[in-house]
Amino acid sequence: MTGQAPAASGDVLIRVDNLVKHFPVRTAGFINRTVGQVQAVDGVSLAIPRGTTLGLVGETGSGKSTLARCIAGLIPATSGTVHFEGRDITNLPRQRMAPFRRNIQMIFQDPYGSLNPRRRVGAIIGDPFAVHKTVPADERKRKVQDLMERVGLNPEHYNRFPAEFSGGQRQRIGVARALALRPKLIICDEPVSALDVSIQAQVLNLLADLQREYGLTYLFIAHDLEVVRHVSTSVTVMYLGKIAEAGPKNPVYDTPRHPYTAALLSAALAADPEAAAARQRIILTGDIPSPIDPPSGCRFHPRCPKAQELCGRQEPPLEVKAGDAATHLAACHFPVTAGEKLATASRRARP
Repeated sequence: MTGQAPAASGDVLIRVDNLVKHFPVRTAGFINRTVGQVQAVDGVSLAIPRGTTLGLVGETGSGKSTLARCIAGLIPATSGTVHFEGRDITNLPRQRMAPFRRNIQMIFQDPYGSLNPRRRVGAIIGDPFAVHKTVPADERKRKVQDLMERVGLNPEHYNRFPAEFSGGQRQRIGVARALALRPKLIICDEPVSALDVSIQAQVLNLLADLQREYGLTYLFIAHDLEVVRHVSTSVTVMYLGKIAEAGPKNPVYDTPRHPYTAALLSAALAADPEAAAARQRIILTGDIPSPIDPPSGCRFHPRCPKAQELCGRQEPPLEVKAGDAATHLAACHFPVTAGEKLATASRRARP
């Protein structure tokens, strides 16, 4: 199953099938043995058509960043496959992965921690040219300055250090570095969450302009659901390593079928004060369970206002629900219906 609308095989840039990533938990001391597994990503499948943006949302610990790093080849997958333009790139050796790294780049969350403070900006942006040997040394400065100008930085600041730039400018440096090799896919891992709201809009507009100009495909990870709605073509909601709901952004936002999606949307900030006042907040009880020992059945059932006995013993499939389009999928035994007041149900469920 895919995390969004089906696409013809020739249009799919990235396809992920049943991806699993578990991290071993080991004891400390002289006897180092494995005592458990952190089930960070557990059987995720999705597809991203070329030139679109897939928004990936969920609470901290849901597995979003781990999934992104498996797709980028930064960490090995435990099982499952990742296909880039139809070619299997799962756990390729470093040398064989190098050509694909040119086409899969990342923009990281922290604009302060993702740049080496001891290196000048020109060298940081020019690293991809040096590593992949795509631009001769005598032409790199001009290429880097062209990139700096394209992302809204002053080319004359080529020799400055990262500390001499603001947070928004540092994130533009990260964008320029990711753009250097003209990749086909850019994974944006919370690229604006550390920035002021006004600067967020500038960076998001820059990413949108670059997508139109270069035909880029984005995997956009964020906590802010309004940001995801603004930038995304489709949305995938993750909870505790699994996909809870997926589909084109309008059906997912307008008629959420999974109670977890509905709860996230009820907590999202609204620009319209009247809409914010009318929104009924769905209060989830308890904390997100440990990924070392996830609940049986539906992983969301201990916190779900609609949970029934079936939810605790049988995992719901990710499938189309009655009345929904074939592209709108949800993993829920008892999906949310139109007009249902989950806020009331959640209050009744609270101890």
